[in-house]
Amino acid sequence: MIPAVVVLVYLAIVLYLGIFAFRKGASSKEDYFVAGRSLGPYVFLLALFGTNMTAFAILGSSGLAYQRGIGVYGLMASASGLVIPLCLFFIGTRLWGLGKKFGHITQVQYFRDRWECSHVGTVIFLLTSLMLVPYIIIGIMGGGHTLEALTTVMGPDGKPQLHEVVRDGKLVAETRHWVGYEVGGAIVAVVVMSYVFFGGMRGTAWVNTFQTVLFLGFGAVAFALISKNLGGFDRIMSEMAADPKTAPLLARQRIPMAEFFSYTLIPLSAIMFPHIAIMCMTAEKVASFKKTVVFYPICIALIWLPCVVLGVVAAHQFPGLKVGESDDVILRLLTSNTDALLAGVLGAAIMACVMASDSQILALATMFSQDVFGYYGGTRRFGDKAQVWTGRAFVVLVTTFAYLVGLRLEDKAGIFELAIRFAFSGFAALAPVMLAALFWKRSTRWGALASTLWVASSMAALWWLHDSTTGIAPKPGQPHAVIFPALGAWLVRSPGGVLVHGFLPVLPMVLGSVFWMAVGSWLSRPPSTATLARYFPDREPSTGSAGSGRPLSADN
Repeated sequence: MIPAVVVLVYLAIVLYLGIFAFRKGASSKEDYFVAGRSLGPYVFLLALFGTNMTAFAILGSSGLAYQRGIGVYGLMASASGLVIPLCLFFIGTRLWGLGKKFGHITQVQYFRDRWECSHVGTVIFLLTSLMLVPYIIIGIMGGGHTLEALTTVMGPDGKPQLHEVVRDGKLVAETRHWVGYEVGGAIVAVVVMSYVFFGGMRGTAWVNTFQTVLFLGFGAVAFALISKNLGGFDRIMSEMAADPKTAPLLARQRIPMAEFFSYTLIPLSAIMFPHIAIMCMTAEKVASFKKTVVFYPICIALIWLPCVVLGVVAAHQFPGLKVGESDDVILRLLTSNTDALLAGVLGAAIMACVMASDSQILALATMFSQDVFGYYGGTRRFGDKAQVWTGRAFVVLVTTFAYLVGLRLEDKAGIFELAIRFAFSGFAALAPVMLAALFWKRSTRWGALASTLWVASSMAALWWLHDSTTGIAPKPGQPHAVIFPALGAWLVRSPGGVLVHGFLPVLPMVLGSVFWMAVGSWLSRPPSTATLARYFPDREPSTGSAGSGRPLSADN
């Protein structure tokens, strides 16, 4: 129980930070939802990075590396280290300026004002909300897996103890845990829900800052301790290279080239992630973006590199794990190669990354309170205080729903694949909508609607294709299965999901989104001259303005 006690102490500290932020904050909606737009550069940097590093980064990356090898680092970390800082520099600074000038808090508020649209904005809200839910579910699943793995009951022989349980009418042997997946997920859900409920954006930012400092140091420490206990990194790699079963994991052999390069589009999701966009509104000055752009790639390397390598090492230590089971391989390595107290401390660092889904929960609550409750007259009738409490009620609703869904997905989906299929791909495909709104004067609401409907239909088709082809999914290293033989190899099933002519579905989704955005805009009337003058002024001040096409100056 020692690791569990250490993690529970950590959770108590996190909960206190959220409640302390509640006591320090004001009761206004701007303070609750965007921390009064007052975050300093260091809190902004750490909170923004922590916001984007969830269970996907530590548990998901190591779980996929266990299945597919060291090339997983190139799939996401390399591209993210370049694309996301560029998005923050060119998109984040502009959103910050427009939000401060016109009072926007959410993306939909900006779209409605920019394109003079009402119900089109509601459609965008519905789609982005549905796509954000899987990201929240990932955090709940990660919390359950973490506490379960850290509290494994070990026998006198140093191996996990087993007990017999009935599953689907069959008697099976399962590992014993002091804290099971269901209880672990519930604990994380309650803690996150509590500090988001009370602290709002200020509490979430402070917690993310604390958590980011904690998990940034996790990778190097865990890597050093585990490799030392296993006899050294060189020896492990030599043994894996000599074994035909694990040698492919040390190269890009299990990741086809087309699939590898299509992952470059995934970081475009940062443009449309609601929690990233809302977090951009919280900076006190645009100069805060400078440190974020510079240090973001370094932070990504500190997290992803050790996690991916440890995932590959785990394939040598714990062979034969299935897709859902491989998400906790780092935790297995910790409990097997460190003492209980140290495993608890490092487990708390993993929990820090896992619990970064707090920002997604707050973003969803912010969107509902601003884009639905506030827009359709709730604030006008009941006041700002009611709008804040509506957001808090939505926090409870969303967290509860995510927990219940996470229970059903315990062993049925890998965290990495769940995020790529149903969160990152959809938001990346909506990136043309944001780019058109910010930089294409001729873009219209009908182009945005056409693009949004294309993404929604693509996500539905992808969901159906994935579920209907589960039975023919090959194992890692095996050839892809053709879904419709009459179409040739255009649609195939890989171990991770559906591919389109060898590429991830995100590629045709992004291209289709660009196409429909262009067609819909050219076939419809542009916004009024007055609206265009607000967002695209003919003359720009020498220091840059919120409506200019370039980032604002540091003085602003």
